[in-house]
Amino acid sequence: MPANTQTPQMPWTEKLRYFGQLMRVEKPIGTYLLLWPAFWALWVAAEGIPAYDILFIFAAGVFLTRSAGCVINDFADRKIDGHVKRTAQRPIPAGKVTAKEALVLFTILMLIAFVLVLFTNIQTIMLSAGGLLLAACYPFMKRYTHLPQVVLGAAFAWSVPMAFTAVTETVPTLAWLIYIATLLWTVAYDTMYAMVDRDDDLKIGVKSTAILFGDADKLIIGILQITTLLTLIMLGAQLSLGIAYYLGLVAAGALFLYQQYLIKDRDRDACFKAFLNNHYAGMAIFIGLGCHYLLQQYL
Repeated sequence: MPANTQTPQMPWTEKLRYFGQLMRVEKPIGTYLLLWPAFWALWVAAEGIPAYDILFIFAAGVFLTRSAGCVINDFADRKIDGHVKRTAQRPIPAGKVTAKEALVLFTILMLIAFVLVLFTNIQTIMLSAGGLLLAACYPFMKRYTHLPQVVLGAAFAWSVPMAFTAVTETVPTLAWLIYIATLLWTVAYDTMYAMVDRDDDLKIGVKSTAILFGDADKLIIGILQITTLLTLIMLGAQLSLGIAYYLGLVAAGALFLYQQYLIKDRDRDACFKAFLNNHYAGMAIFIGLGCHYLLQQYL
């Protein structure tokens, strides 16, 4: 009789561990970078701490959509990741999760996120369709354009209009200032991230702003960072925000300068460290904004 060549089924606990890796549960940086702009928008829309149910919906929604974005990204890159040093051991190229399982996981995560949105209002529910479209199409953009980071910025910033509709049922003009600042900031830090993989991407034909900008990468990142701060200064002027907010912007500006120092030699590890440092820049802006509203409430 022929030998049984069927591959042993993986224990469900181990499969769950690989699903967690696919969702980047152990690497929360993407969740942080998506969360800070959402919190900026919520605090501005509510003029202080938003309702706790809205806060929970957006915090959980950010985690779910970011996780879903990672899953669909790995599905889209399943034939590429094995050729890139940093991604070769991800669950799909390593054979731990199938492409079909990844699609099922993406669908489940997005459905749960959509259920959360159902507890808001019709305007926010309608806007969520745009967020789903951006999250789903971003991973495929690197095959067709050198500007996938712009699409990522549009996706990451989409929580901003959703936050305003969830709190106020409208999207005022100042909301788009936060949207633009988020988009510019995202392109800046994701270009740093793309600089890590630039050599590998050139070999396999993947496009990115890091490749497009070439030797002007550091300069253009700096311009994007300055424009982000200028846009947030415009926001502060429109809202008559106080010194606490501007101190937050100063702290973010100092961190941007530190990031420029890190990427000066285009070293892979240093560029990745600069990318990670953006978590603290987003946090600094949020702390400044939050302190402004706290001081306004108690003074």
